[in-house]
Amino acid sequence: MITLSAQFIIPALIVLTIGTIVFCAFYFSAKQIILRKLSKTRLKAIASLKTNEFVKIHGKALHVKEPLIAPLSKRKCIFYTMKIQKKVSSGKSSHWKTIVNEAQIQEFFVEQNGSYAIVKPSRNPKNYRSHLVIDKKTASGTFNDPTPEFEALLKTYNIDSSGVFGFNKQLRYEEGVLEIGEKVTIAGTAKWKTLSEPIPEYSYSKIVALQSTDKQKLIITDDPKASGYSRRNR
Repeated sequence: MITLSAQFIIPALIVLTIGTIVFCAFYFSAKQIILRKLSKTRLKAIASLKTNEFVKIHGKALHVKEPLIAPLSKRKCIFYTMKIQKKVSSGKSSHWKTIVNEAQIQEFFVEQNGSYAIVKPSRNPKNYRSHLVIDKKTASGTFNDPTPEFEALLKTYNIDSSGVFGFNKQLRYEEGVLEIGEKVTIAGTAKWKTLSEPIPEYSYSKIVALQSTDKQKLIITDDPKASGYSRRNR
């Protein structure tokens, strides 16, 4: 027989366990790890950066070469992430299965009050950690046809939007984009370099690069929360 105290203790333990799982999933998410790291990193003006100091800067993202084009929204950008998921059923339960998970990034400038920094992220080997705000979503389902743009995108990945009996599959899409001209926060180790080619409207012969090191990767985010951290350290 379950005692009265056990009747309260068992539900409390269940609630505590669920709460702990939810907290850990939030606290140790890529987004929160990045924001916590940036909160402890000094925010400085680009013109005042010194070689070998690990800092963060905030400014406007500008392309160095032909911009990337985001898959669904077709926005010009220097960085995008996208994900396509399909809802699958197993017995009485169902879950979202990721069938496409893609990210593309290129080198870019950060402009701040007429000063420039250059950032050269690499995917192989990966020298950065990132968090982009998801600002484009779409979905399709049984009574929800995919938009023409979503349908066209699915075809480029050889994904059928309908099943055996012609019903729409349950699919969803999300996209994060660092657009040309969008504000971005970057953390890295500063290195001053001599320009091989002049930058229009930039009269100096040297430019600072934010780089990764063996111990610290670049951090890249367009999350507005990141730009407000550590203002007391400027």
